Amino acid sequence: MPAHLIGRYIVTDPGVCHGKPTFRATRILVSDVLEQLASGMAWETVIQEWHGSITREALAEALQLASRALLEHVDDYVLRTA
Repeated sequence: MPAHLIGRYIVTDPGVCHGKPTFRATRILVSDVLEQLASGMAWETVIQEWHGSITREALAEALQLASRALLEHVDDYVLRTA
């Protein structure tokens, strides 16, 4: 199965990290970076943590894709009706 370009900076490749989304040309899982951002880590700190292997543009794309995915699958996350 070939690699798939999800965005300009994000790919899935069955031969890399079990096909989970990673930042292009890295083995950095998008989910790991999103968790860092969700925990309150500053963007510049995240970039430093990954030794500059990802950029602000890549972080922005990851957040945009995560937002779109949530909106498209919001019913999957309903805990209970309000």
